[in-house]
Amino acid sequence: MLGTPPPASLTIKDSRWRAVVARDPAADGQFVYCVKTTGIYCRPSCPARRAKPENIGFHASWQAAEQAGFRACRRCNPNRLSLAREQAALVTKICRIIEQAETPPSLAALAREAGMSRFHFHRLFKSTTGLTPKAYGHARRAERVRAELGRAESTVTAAIYNAGFNSSGRFYESSKAILGMTPKDYRAGAAKKDIRFAVSHCSFGPILVADTEQGICAIFLGDDPEALVGELRDRFPKANLIAGDENFAQILA
Repeated sequence: MLGTPPPASLTIKDSRWRAVVARDPAADGQFVYCVKTTGIYCRPSCPARRAKPENIGFHASWQAAEQAGFRACRRCNPNRLSLAREQAALVTKICRIIEQAETPPSLAALAREAGMSRFHFHRLFKSTTGLTPKAYGHARRAERVRAELGRAESTVTAAIYNAGFNSSGRFYESSKAILGMTPKDYRAGAAKKDIRFAVSHCSFGPILVADTEQGICAIFLGDDPEALVGELRDRFPKANLIAGDENFAQILA
């Protein structure tokens, strides 16, 4: 049974109707709207011609809409992830491949994994993460070497190779830029060093970035901003931690 939709006046007052009128992609996944006259349900951002409000009803999910007897719109495919979410899931998958690889994967290999041309994959990855695949891989290797240096049982040399760097010489050439300090200072908990930090949000959730005068010394991702600050304190127990001023926060953004 398709059921009887609410009166037009009730539909117009509903915040979900405003999202449908605006074709708001942010509302996708929060509900679907159904059209009694066609028996079809759509996502809020559907570009199809809008039905009259008196013919509209709402369901919390596409499953509920189908249980009520409606069928999915072939134009917006509301029973699938939105394009933005599909792309975010794909980029997240590629990020995990980069993170777990022993040696940096080539752009061509990553593009094949994504099922795209190198150009389109490179553009999608950068627009989603803010970094190129190469820069992302470098950042994650830098974070791994930071984590390895934080382990008491790991030597500096072991930390370098365990993080995926193929040459200790190349690492030392850029160690201050990677660690924000010398490996010795890093292992000593950044004693007496000033470390500025700020917390923001990215597509993966809360992110904390910290730096010294010599460069970035920490990049943490997680679910709780306070936990990220606690992780920074644990990593550099002897440092002078300074919450980033407005200029630093703008750089992070």
